[in-house]
Amino acid sequence: MTLLNPYTIKIDNDVINGIYERISSFLPWKNLIEVEGWEHGTDPSYMKELCDYWINQFNWREQESKINKFNNYKTSINDIETHFIYEKGSGDSPTPLLMNHGWPGSIVEFLDIIEPLAHPERFGGDISDSFDVIVPSLPGFSFSEPISRAYGPREIASIFNILMTERLDYKSYIAQGGDWGSAVAS
Repeated sequence: MTLLNPYTIKIDNDVINGIYERISSFLPWKNLIEVEGWEHGTDPSYMKELCDYWINQFNWREQESKINKFNNYKTSINDIETHFIYEKGSGDSPTPLLMNHGWPGSIVEFLDIIEPLAHPERFGGDISDSFDVIVPSLPGFSFSEPISRAYGPREIASIFNILMTERLDYKSYIAQGGDWGSAVAS
């Protein structure tokens, strides 16, 4: 059995600065046809606002801190280094809950609900309603290893079932997913 390896998200400053540099030096702005709305693709004014936000307001270190608030792990399943958040629930017998993100989504979709699901008593709920929350990054997404070929929902489901039953030793669990993650959960 492969061990669970604790993992901390820490992107090198050079990588972050490289992204900021590419966004701020994007040259084709002047070549874009000025159209209003989304009829011909992304609204250019919206795209400019979004890029300005990324350069001048977005704080990656703050995002890392939000993700690292929870226990992050990696484990190798079928030769794929798989990343996941694992927040053990309060109480005597929390229900295991596997949460699958969609495409083009990520684990970030779930950051605001992990704690209320795992620790409902902190939010005015009943401790007996707690979940062990497991949020994996799909193969090739976020902090899971890049993949060399496409993986369909059944194959990803098989990988996540190994995570739940062999790595985390659950006999049964609930699976939830949105978009692509719903196909995996099914």
